[in-house]
Amino acid sequence: MINKKLKLNYSKYKNLIIDEIWALIPARSGSKSIKNKNITNLNGKPLMAYSINHAKKTKYIKRIIFSSDSEKYIEIAKKYGCKDFHLRTKETSSDQASEHSVFFDFIKKRLINGKNVPKYFLHLRPTTPMRKISTINKALEMFLKLNKNYTCLRTMTEMSNPSYRTFRIYRNKLMSIIKKDYDIDKYAIPRQNFHNTYFCNTIADVYLTETILKGKLFGNKVFPMVVKDQYCDIDALKDLKLASILIKNNKHITCCIIKRLEIQFWKCTCFILLHSLHV
Repeated sequence: MINKKLKLNYSKYKNLIIDEIWALIPARSGSKSIKNKNITNLNGKPLMAYSINHAKKTKYIKRIIFSSDSEKYIEIAKKYGCKDFHLRTKETSSDQASEHSVFFDFIKKRLINGKNVPKYFLHLRPTTPMRKISTINKALEMFLKLNKNYTCLRTMTEMSNPSYRTFRIYRNKLMSIIKKDYDIDKYAIPRQNFHNTYFCNTIADVYLTETILKGKLFGNKVFPMVVKDQYCDIDALKDLKLASILIKNNKHITCCIIKRLEIQFWKCTCFILLHSLHV
C-alpha cells in the first residue's frame, strides 16, 4: 500500500541522489517488551552496539546513520563510532510508526535542505545482534547486480514447516491462516506436498531511495536471498538469554579454531626447521 503523505517527486530531487550505500540503524527508546531494549546489556555491550559494529565492518558502506528519538541513545552510539544521526519525531517513534516513515523522514529532511542522499540503504535492525559480515557483503553485492530488475533485497530463512500448516484460533476453533477455513484435514498431508515457505530474518534488507520516495519501502519486486545463517531477533527476555548463549558459544568456537590453527602453524614451523637441520 502506497502512503500518499509519504511521497516526494523523485524526478525533482534526482540530482541529489548519489551512487552510494548508507547503513541506517533505527533505534527508538519506547520498547514495550523489554524496557530500553535497544541499549539493554548483552554480554557486556548495549544491544544496538552489535549492529553499529556490523555496519562498520561491512564493505561498500560510505556512511552509518543512527536514527533515534533519544539523545541518550545517540550519545551511546557516539561511543561506538557513529558520526551521523537522525533525530526522530514523536510521529516516527511511536508504536504505530512504519519502518518506511523512518527512512522517508530522514531522506526528506536532507533533500528539502539541498543535501545528498544515497541511491541505496542497508537496513540493520538493532534487535539482530548475530550477523555474518560475509552475508551482509554478499547481499549488497547481489543487489548491486540485480537492482535494475528489483526494488529491494531481503534475507530470508526457510521455514521448517510450511506456513500452510499454520493455524489460528478463532471462536475456540482451529482455522487456517491462509483463508477462513475450518477444514483442517486437508492440511494433514506430508509437508513435501506443500511449497516451501520463508520468513524475513532481519539479517539485512537493502532498499532503493527511489522506491522510498514513491511511497513504499520494499516495492513490488523483492529479491529473496535465502540464507542458512544462525540468527536471533530480540523481542522478549527469552530471546536475549538465547542470544547471550549463542554469542558466547560462537566466541568459544572461534577461539578453539584459532587455537587449533596456531598449533598447526607451530607444528609446520617445527617440521620445516627440523627438516632444514637434517638437510
